[in-house]
Amino acid sequence: MAKILVVDDAEFLRVRISKMLSGDGHQIVEAENGQRAVEVYQAEQPDLVLMDITMPEMDGLSALKEIRKNDPKAKVIMLTALGQESVVLEAIKSGARDFIVKPFERERVLGAISKLLG
Repeated sequence: MAKILVVDDAEFLRVRISKMLSGDGHQIVEAENGQRAVEVYQAEQPDLVLMDITMPEMDGLSALKEIRKNDPKAKVIMLTALGQESVVLEAIKSGARDFIVKPFERERVLGAISKLLG
């Protein structure tokens, strides 16, 4: 299966997503903010990234741009709260391949991942 980087400042959400994905056979690495996401991405070279938009230190949009600058083929799915449509559009323009609105359904997350990993 795939190596997936899960990025969110809320630990409970990282744990929830990590359990869901590892239960589906994926290998998980985690980061708690955008800055760590960039570092972990470079060190681990994951197949895919699930990343929150709103985080301290470096937000998901900035981290997305940084990751894509270093790896233009990076597959990133943004996690967003309701009401962040303008930020989602910016993320798509910046190279995000998909976005998932919180709170999310297991099927939606797994579906988006399998679509991107093809």
